[in-house]
Amino acid sequence: MSAHLDVDALLDDRAVGVIVCCGSGGVGKTTTAAALALRAAERGRTVCVLTIDPARRLAQSMGLTELDNTPRPVPGIEGGSLSAMMLDMKRTFDEIVEAHAEPERAAAILENPFYQALSSSFAGTQEYMAMEKLGQLRQLGVWDLIIVDTPPSRSALDFLDAPKRLGSFLDGRLIRVLAAPARGAGRMSARVLSASLSLFTGAMSKILGAQVLRDVQLFVTSFDALFGGFRERAEQTYAQLQAPDTRFLVVAAPESDALREASYFVQRLEAERMPLAGLVLNRVQEVRLPQLTASTARAGAERLGDDDILVAELLRLHADRMEAAERQSQLTRSFTGAHPRVPITEVIALADDVHDLAGLDLVGQLMATPGTP
Repeated sequence: MSAHLDVDALLDDRAVGVIVCCGSGGVGKTTTAAALALRAAERGRTVCVLTIDPARRLAQSMGLTELDNTPRPVPGIEGGSLSAMMLDMKRTFDEIVEAHAEPERAAAILENPFYQALSSSFAGTQEYMAMEKLGQLRQLGVWDLIIVDTPPSRSALDFLDAPKRLGSFLDGRLIRVLAAPARGAGRMSARVLSASLSLFTGAMSKILGAQVLRDVQLFVTSFDALFGGFRERAEQTYAQLQAPDTRFLVVAAPESDALREASYFVQRLEAERMPLAGLVLNRVQEVRLPQLTASTARAGAERLGDDDILVAELLRLHADRMEAAERQSQLTRSFTGAHPRVPITEVIALADDVHDLAGLDLVGQLMATPGTP
């Protein structure tokens, strides 16, 4: 049996400066991150929550008309303070270019079609830029706790792999070869190099198209001064995840796929020696009238038949919920059996979606409720 995750102790720990909420898509990471941020602020912390939620529910929940790439203060917070923002990955990528390139070169990069596609939709860019933005927020030194809602990736592991993957791509051999014609032959045999590159670029033109290849070559030529720094930046962003003041919270739902992803993520964090605080298990079926078993309720519904349809339907509903709770309990026991040292807190399934601060406050209370899963 796993220990209970003491959420309030985690939020009150001044040695913790970053909490990363991670897990597969659709398990409630955004709501969890927002509820943690609100609870921490109410307990006196100066908090910023960074979300990557395309549905923009976080802004509505916090009473803000919109969220963008700049932290905005959330009104009505007592105790500490709370700011919230939504990652704009392209704007964050643009900021990196503008900060590390001369104005003319930066303009050439920003206008390049290949860069525009890369900064908007390349696999891993969103995860990478989330870490970039985290680094920027930490450098400002305004908040003593930053809570990160990770992107809704197909796999939770994408978040850990993305910084290295994007850094390797931007600093890789293939993309440098693509730029070779624009850079010139240097001291090598111009005739031999030119012939080799003509064959290579001719083949690549057939694959990519001549215009795309030219866009790539112009992009790499303009971006050349920044290439060396991207692998280093990827290493720095990854090191941030291993920093002593960072904690990971794995978020899951009591479903087989979600808990399987959570198990993979826990194993990866342990292998990478990253600090895991525990597991938040969302949407747990609350058990009421535990003495009335599912089989007894179904039998009672059958006996009533049409004599009392309303009571019969209520008994069937209770049976469905008891069976769902038992399935969830079995899945949770399987997870805790594999990871007995991972603390867990459960959040019961709510009847309605969270859409305001009161709802977020309730989720925070449920996360912090003492008890053993």
